[in-house]
Formats: sequence, structure tokens, C-alpha cells
Amino acid sequence: MCQEKQQISKLIVMHPRHWAEVSSEKAAIIAARSGRVTTYRELNDRSMRCANLLRRSGLEAGDHVAAILENHPQFLEISWAAQRSGLYFTPISWRFQPDEILYILEHCGAKAVFVSHSQRLLAEQLMTKTRISIRLSVGGPLDGYESLERAIADCPTVPFEETRGVDMLYSSGSTGKPKAIKMPVGDPQVDGPPPLYRLFGERFGWNESTMYLMPAPLYHSGPLRFAMAMGYFGATVVLMEKFDARESLELCERYRITHAQWVPTMLVRLLKLPDEVRRRYDLSHLKCVIHGAAPISVDVKRAMIEWLGPILEESYSGTEGNGATLINSAEWLAHLGSVGKAAFGTLHVLDEAGQEVPVGTIGNIYFEGPKFEYYKDPQRTREAFDQRGWSTLGDIGYVDAEGYLYLTDRKSDVIITGGVNVYPIEAEHVLTSHPRVIDAAVFGVPDEDLGEAVHAVVQPLDKNDAGPGLERLLLDYCRSRIAHYKCPRSIEFKDELPRHDTGKLYKRILKAQYIANMAGRGRGG
Repeated sequence: MCQEKQQISKLIVMHPRHWAEVSSEKAAIIAARSGRVTTYRELNDRSMRCANLLRRSGLEAGDHVAAILENHPQFLEISWAAQRSGLYFTPISWRFQPDEILYILEHCGAKAVFVSHSQRLLAEQLMTKTRISIRLSVGGPLDGYESLERAIADCPTVPFEETRGVDMLYSSGSTGKPKAIKMPVGDPQVDGPPPLYRLFGERFGWNESTMYLMPAPLYHSGPLRFAMAMGYFGATVVLMEKFDARESLELCERYRITHAQWVPTMLVRLLKLPDEVRRRYDLSHLKCVIHGAAPISVDVKRAMIEWLGPILEESYSGTEGNGATLINSAEWLAHLGSVGKAAFGTLHVLDEAGQEVPVGTIGNIYFEGPKFEYYKDPQRTREAFDQRGWSTLGDIGYVDAEGYLYLTDRKSDVIITGGVNVYPIEAEHVLTSHPRVIDAAVFGVPDEDLGEAVHAVVQPLDKNDAGPGLERLLLDYCRSRIAHYKCPRSIEFKDELPRHDTGKLYKRILKAQYIANMAGRGRGG
């Protein structure tokens, strides 16, 4: 378990307004690249001004606002404004295409949108197509948008009767069109974090001494919610505009980071830095490394523990907030590959008929926990729940005799080759463990004899290595580690794989590209 674990009764669980009173000049947010500091007084006052602006503009509890921002300090000011106003807050990836963004703005019914100056080309495209009248620019002027700075200048910082708002986040779209997860707003108990993050606070030892490195994009649920949680505990968030492995280590040393949140692809990139680079930085203040959002190979995690010590904590949960498992380093070393025991919600593994399966048997993972809905999609909501009200994220796995959960794969990613189920995550972990590979995706492709054949796309550490020689080497390496039928029959190479910044892999894009290429060859292309 992370060092300096505290009992929940001893934790100070408050709100930015509390920290603005008792530690007004303490840094709430530090922008990593610029060094810009937002104090707790500034975070509290500016979020309150923004909340009053939204109320003055006619928004009421239960209405929606959206934001298209990179990791900018004002991202969290706007998030807190929505949170303390009882609003739904929808951050949108600026990496999406304009039509994708317009779909989300229309689907969520946003009444106000915040866009950063850095996204000015996107802002211009949205101007002519969106019907949203409350448009605010952040970090610089945008034609057709009112400056947030000017708009809040005459708004009061005095509090009103607050109710808890909540994010309404859209999935990354890794398996299709993004879906929105909606939870209720209006909880008058605003002076502490939601139950799951209260539990995380106890588990990970968050308090006013915490220095939290956040390198992942805040438009994703985990990074946004973890960064928001720091505001309850009086911690400081060191916010990276974009992840860079070497810069992460430099920031850990400069700011004496106590807690870092890295997804598995980031851990791989950290491990593949030259040894002399990794040894150069003082990481002695680091007490806890939190990871999740995507699967991690046994080799990568073991190497991280050997490097940093037993300070890794893994969480498995979803944007839906229906349950969570946790596992610390000591537990993981005794249960290699597990994502832990249920810490929030009750875990169930079910067969296709909805019956509990025996220990060690692969099945569909369900949680008996809080309810949610997929916004404006009752069919998808029904499909996520069984008749008992238990819900699934679409993952499959099994539990061992001690109740530890092991993820096998996503149900939609399972390959059926020659009538046998293959879970591609196994081959992906083997491939990424090779020193000449930085990333890998494995999926099924059409095959006349087998129905589906196992195929891999690999990002080599050195793109100049790509070719038949490396393909043969990696095929042999995979077959030396796992059963042949689980291994790719063919490998292609790309300079970069299409991953979300949180590590989720867009296999559907790679599969569509493969099928299109095969069709082109069939036509003599």
C-alpha cells in the first residue's frame, strides 16, 4: 500500500473554499511548463465568479456546459464552477474532428461552451455551426467568443447555496460512437469528495502535503476526477500540458512529487528511457504511483516495482462509477496480473445465462453498485444491466480463490480462430515486453480457413527496424512465450498506434485500415 496511509477519520476532507480560508496562498495548481501558479484563493474566487456568471446567464442546476481545452489551469477553475453550481460539465477532446465535437455539443445540449485560444481554428469552425449562444474564450481572444476574463470581472466571489454538479463524460469511442455516462446532480453535501474518491484518499494517503503529478488529459474521467479530488484534500496538482517521459522525472525532482498518475503506455515509455536518464533524477519523495485506464503487462509492472519500489497502486473502474477494484504492489506480487479485490461495489463474474461462475472460470464482469445511464440511449443502458440491477463495462475475466480479479480482455475484442477463443491482451503484453517494441495491438482479421486469424500491429522503438527481419524475430519471440495459437500469424508496423491519451487503444481503426488495404490488394491496388 502507498506509504503514509492514513485512517479516513484523520483525513481533512473539505473544499477549495476551506483551503482558500486557511491556506490562501498555497498552490492549488502549478502549470508544469510555464510554472504558472494558481493559489487556493484564486481557484476559489475565480470558480465562484464563473459560477455566478453561469447563473446570471440563466443556467440552472441540471443544465449542461462544455469545454474544449488542453490541460490549462483554468480547466479546473471551470470544472469547479460547474461542480458547485449543480451543473453537468462535459469536457471534449480537442483532438476530435469538428463533426465529432458538434455531435457531442448537440447530444449533451450544452448551453455554454468554453474554448481555449489555442484551439482558435476549431473555434472558428464551430462558430458557424453551433447554436450555443454563451461562448467563452480561455487564454486569449477568439472571434465570436466573449473573453472569460472580462466576463467574470464584475461577478461576485460571495457564495450562494451550492449543490453538487457532476461531470457528464463521453467515452473515448474506442468501440464506436462516443456514449455519455450520466449520473444524478443536486447533492447538497458539497463539502467533501464523492464516496469513491473519499476511499481513494484513505487508500493513497492524500492530504494537504500531497504534490500530485497529472500528465494525462483532463477531458478524460480519471484524470479530471483525480485532479478535482486534490481540491478537496488541499493538495497541489502539477499539471503537465502533455506527457513527456523525461520531463515527468524532472518534475518529480523539481516539485518533490509525492503522488504520480501514469497510465501503462506512459510507464512503458518511462522504462524505455536510457538507464542513465532514469538514474539522473531524485525520485525519493515519490510515495505512490497510481495507474489504471488500460491493461498493463506483468513484465512492465514488475520492472516498475523493481525501479521505484513497492509503491504502485492499480485501480480498475470505469467512467460509469459502478464499482472499482484496487491492488497494491505487495498484493500484486502475490497475485501476478490481478487488478485487485473489489473496494467499491460488489463484484460478480457471470456466464452468458447470468449465473455466477466458479472460481477461476472466465465470465462477464458485473458490479452490484451505483446506478448510471447512457444519456439518450435507453437500449444501451438496458444492455449494461441485468435483471438484478448489476451492471457491466463489457470486460471479461475471472476471480481466484482469494477474490482477486484478473481481466482477460474486452468481450468485443475476443478473437475466435478455428473455433477457439483467443484473448489478444496476452500477445500484446508479450510483444510490448520485447526491448525493440514500444507498443502493440492484436486483433482478429478475416480468414477463409480459421474464420479469424490473429494479426498484430507493432510500433517499434526504432522505426528503422520495421521490416521482415523484425517481424520474424517477434513472431518467434511470441511463440517462445505463449501457445502458438494465441500468437499473431502476421505483423505489420506503424510509426505510432492510435491511442487515446489515457492509453486506450482504437483497434477498430487499425482493423478497418487492414480490411481496406486487403480489399485494395484484391482489386490489384
